[in-house]
Amino acid sequence: MKKLIICAICAICGFTTANAQGKFGHVNTQEIIQAMPEYNKAKTEIDALQAQYEADLKSMQDELQKKGEAFEKEQATLPDNIKQRRQQELQDMYAKIQQSYQDNQQALQKASSEKMQAITTKVLDAIKAVGQAGGFVIINEMNAGIPYISTTLSTDVTAQVKTKLGLK
Repeated sequence: MKKLIICAICAICGFTTANAQGKFGHVNTQEIIQAMPEYNKAKTEIDALQAQYEADLKSMQDELQKKGEAFEKEQATLPDNIKQRRQQELQDMYAKIQQSYQDNQQALQKASSEKMQAITTKVLDAIKAVGQAGGFVIINEMNAGIPYISTTLSTDVTAQVKTKLGLK
């Protein structure tokens, strides 16, 4: 009788352990994000903002160049105090261009981060939903620098996440 009870306990433990092993998945979020209309819209908006900033900087540089050329032509005939004032104006314009460039780069980075954060959150929520619905223990990112993901022991859930997001 003891042997029968021990065998039953071992069988139950073995069955429980087998069920405790979960499924593993992997996903390619880059592929998903690039398929999203929100990504294409955000990219278009960022590109337009960058073009606007570049045009503004080009305008400022053109103005600096014109004033610099005008100063070069007339500097020999100018009194020293006016010459120094114009040199200072040119230096100030150059510093303003540099500061504008830095400000524009920061603004582009901030806008890009904000737009991508909303997209990334939406993708992560879809991955979580697919993981919970499919009973996955873990879903790894294929492009996350993980040295190896077995595609035979792990399920690719990229298509499921795309479906969850309403993508093709």
